[in-house]
Amino acid sequence: MTTTGEGAQTPVLSAERVSKSFGEVQVLFSVDFDVMPGEVHALVGENGAGKSTLVKILSGFESPSSGRLLLDGEPVSLPANGDAEALGIILIHQEFNLAEHLTVAESLFLGREVTRFGILDRRFMRAETRRILDMLGSHVDENALISTLAVADKQMVEIAKAISRDARVIFMDEPTAVLSREETDILFDQVRKLRAAGTSFVFVTHKLNEVMELSDRVTVLRDGQWIKTAPTRLLDSDSIAQLMVGRELSSLYPAKHEPDVDEDVVLSVRALSTAYVKDVSFELRKGEVLGFSGLIGSGRTEIMEAITGLRPRLAGEVVVYGEPLAAEGFREAVRRGLAYMTKDRKGRGLLLDEGMTANLTLQSLERHVRYGYLDPASEREAMARAKRRFDIRVRDDRVRVGRMSGGNQQKLMLAKVMETGPKIIIIDEPTRGIDVGTKQQIYHFIAALARDGCSVIVVSSEMPEVIGLCTRVAVMREGHLVGMLEGDDINEQTIMRYAAGLKRQAAG
Repeated sequence: MTTTGEGAQTPVLSAERVSKSFGEVQVLFSVDFDVMPGEVHALVGENGAGKSTLVKILSGFESPSSGRLLLDGEPVSLPANGDAEALGIILIHQEFNLAEHLTVAESLFLGREVTRFGILDRRFMRAETRRILDMLGSHVDENALISTLAVADKQMVEIAKAISRDARVIFMDEPTAVLSREETDILFDQVRKLRAAGTSFVFVTHKLNEVMELSDRVTVLRDGQWIKTAPTRLLDSDSIAQLMVGRELSSLYPAKHEPDVDEDVVLSVRALSTAYVKDVSFELRKGEVLGFSGLIGSGRTEIMEAITGLRPRLAGEVVVYGEPLAAEGFREAVRRGLAYMTKDRKGRGLLLDEGMTANLTLQSLERHVRYGYLDPASEREAMARAKRRFDIRVRDDRVRVGRMSGGNQQKLMLAKVMETGPKIIIIDEPTRGIDVGTKQQIYHFIAALARDGCSVIVVSSEMPEVIGLCTRVAVMREGHLVGMLEGDDINEQTIMRYAAGLKRQAAG
């Protein structure tokens, strides 16, 4: 362990007065940051604060426009494009960096394959992969193709790949976004073990409860500028949130809109079954916010995709405003005023290589056609409205969507869904991977929709989100709807009892 002065530790990696510009757009302004040997340093801030850019500079994927980096106290120019791994600096990307056509074992050893007598030692690599996956509590098959894995399993493979290297500093960018609580606990246990052995971590997350649980220090960025660095024990979640957004967040959740019991039923799902979901029935009323909760794999997304025609139905029916909806009728669902916002914004929700306008109008092109041709002026007007309504903040309107922050991407995807003019909106994981300030904006937008007479289904893994927004909560378990909760029953203990199979009722 390197020290300086009278026993003071030298940071293993640090940035001094680092700035970064992309063309004429500056995204980091003279930021200082360091990570000490054997610590977990949380890096937090709103979307667009500059966190991902700073992480990419510290891991060699971007070069600073000014300022310098130091490794063990000595100035260093990090190799580009991930070659800094040779120095023990590992980045677990928020977007998966896995080769879909390779197996799990091949992915772990890609670029550092083990050979014996000039031949790939596949048996050793498979066995070592199995050992690391077992250490993480993952049941992923080391021989499975990456392309066949669920999102959560791909994240565990990314984490296993980082742990398998001789890492000095591991950057984790939203590592728990797609993990269950059990998987998160196992990951955190491994982080603590590696920290005790001297490995350092930079933990980028919007989950402030996890910041408090795992980190030793916290650095807050806002609008590309350093705001504060402090030991975690001297902060709490509320103070961190206020530092992130620069304002009070006492009203994170808006007042709930309680629909009248005599309001019309706008959506009726009757005995709906898919290959996984079995015999699910429920109703949604005008002006209601209905939550769907449950553990990962409970079938929440499957039932929503079946309702909207994105997944085959094996039985049952969906009735919208009194009329049945065809089993494979996504376009018909949109025409009838039923919209679905996917939880997978990067894979299925947005075209990352296109601009904002092309994404916004993708599902509603017929609204912007004049005399048989797409009207650019109409699209520009729609984009201007969306930016105002959803507070989409970009420094350059020509930016590719893939370069936008997660929060702005999420707001753009919501604007895209609302551009179709729906009266029933299903929102799957409305705030996954976004900051607390943007969460507040989306929560208040959902509440405003309900007050205006729209009906909303919120599917969420965040229990406080479901409790804070919804007037009824449906709980799924293993493909079945096991509970429909109202009033005082909408609390963490009761929801978890149903989700874990400790309690069940006839859902009404």
